[in-house]
Amino acid sequence: MTPQTPPQNLALFSLFLFTFFPPSLSYFTVPQSKIKGIFVFGSSVVDNGNNNFLANATAKANYLPYGIDFPLGPTGRFTNGKNIIDVLGEKLGLPNYIPPFKDPSTKGSKIIHGVNYGSGDSGILDNTSSSAGSVISLNQQIRNFGKAGLANNVTIQDFTANLITTLSNQLKRLYNLGARKFVLVAIYPSGCSPTARARVPNQKGCLESLNRAVLMFNDQLKKLVDDIRPEMPGSNLVFVNAYKVIKDIITFPSLKGFRDSTNACCEVNKTSEGGIGTFCKRGGSVCTNRREYVYFDGLHLTEAVQVIIANKALFSNLQTEVYPYNVKHLSQI
Repeated sequence: MTPQTPPQNLALFSLFLFTFFPPSLSYFTVPQSKIKGIFVFGSSVVDNGNNNFLANATAKANYLPYGIDFPLGPTGRFTNGKNIIDVLGEKLGLPNYIPPFKDPSTKGSKIIHGVNYGSGDSGILDNTSSSAGSVISLNQQIRNFGKAGLANNVTIQDFTANLITTLSNQLKRLYNLGARKFVLVAIYPSGCSPTARARVPNQKGCLESLNRAVLMFNDQLKKLVDDIRPEMPGSNLVFVNAYKVIKDIITFPSLKGFRDSTNACCEVNKTSEGGIGTFCKRGGSVCTNRREYVYFDGLHLTEAVQVIIANKALFSNLQTEVYPYNVKHLSQI
């Protein structure tokens, strides 16, 4: 079931480390795209069902209201409908949804257009996940692709440097396995999520201490695009500043067609202390106006926001949003 990765396949990273006028849902394909498949690595931002097949994983989205707007229902995607991978795949002209690696049926003709290795609650470092050992770490995801710890008192600068060094080595491993086109998606503004806001109930706005740590990583991730290219001849890398896209929506929600940028659309589970958790309550209530919400659960975005991020990734000409060029350009070189 191991794909032989041709140079025209796209490796997409959407990295998540924490443990818009009315959105248009019309889909425009990219003309002359040379992308024939997408191989996906990351966490719950991109997981489309791998955790469903992990017996000990607690981060699962295989129940309603997840998938309430998805044609196949709850599949393991951490949103109400399509995620960013689904949208990008459609716009790049791929005929089918990218299948999850852990699904036993992911073999033969199903892997012609790529495989999704993403696993909810995973991280760049093997030991950063709150479910370490029960989900698929990024290192293991890359090992799967090839086959198919820090002390608590380190500074955030040291932690970020370690993440970037680790990620750089992981990108080189993928390059050596045949990947040539990479999209690096910035970490989302974690401090603005309903779960993060609930940590400090009396605080207005986002938890900026968390966002500052995210920004530090994102700055280094963008810099990595230039730094690593000489070490990977013939490669092309794009940085998508999803942080900025989402922060713009949260700052001016009504201008982007959103009514609620602070609360979860679904009824979120409770923590053991009685606070707001991360995931939708199984069978819980869900808002009816989902296109007007930024967050579907305590952490993950609605399909409406995923579409906006994908559109920006593909078509934006602003280097504050895509660097050094957009995914449409990447797909044509």
